[in-house]
Amino acid sequence: MSTTSSSTSTAAITDKFAVVETIYRYAAGLDLRDKELLSSAFTDDAVADFGPATKKAGQEYPPVEGRETIAAALLASLGHLDTTHSVSNPRVSLDGDRASLEAIVACQHLPREDHSRHVLMTNRYDVELVRSGDVWLIQHVTVDNAWTQGDPTVLAGI
Repeated sequence: MSTTSSSTSTAAITDKFAVVETIYRYAAGLDLRDKELLSSAFTDDAVADFGPATKKAGQEYPPVEGRETIAAALLASLGHLDTTHSVSNPRVSLDGDRASLEAIVACQHLPREDHSRHVLMTNRYDVELVRSGDVWLIQHVTVDNAWTQGDPTVLAGI
C-alpha cells in the first residue's frame, strides 16, 4: 500500500467518524436538554424535516429552519418528556466537504411525570452534512418512522 493511499484512507476514516460524531452530538443534546450541544450539530441555515415520522404518529410537524430555531423547537416540543436516542447502523458517504449519513435512531419517549407510559419509535435518519473547519454540521435532516411500539398519545402536544 502506498503512503498516499494509506493517508487518504486514514483521512476518510477520520471524516467518517467525525460525521457520525455529529449525530451523536445531536442525540445527546436532545436527551440532556442541552441547547448549546444540540445547536452545535447544525449549520446556521439547516433544515430539519420530522414530518414523515410525526405524520405516522398522528402529529403534524412542519420542517424547521435555522440552527437556533431547530434547537429551540425540538427542546420545547420534547420538554415534557424524558428521552433516550440511540444511534445505530450509521453509513457515511463522503464527497469532499460534503457527506451523507444514513442511520437508525431508536427514540424512547416517556412523560416526565409518568414513566409507566412510553412510546418507542425507531426512525430512519437521512442526513446531509457539510464540513466546517474540523467539524461536520447537519445541513438537512429528514426523519421517517420505521416502526412504533407503545402509547403514541405520549407524543400529544409535540
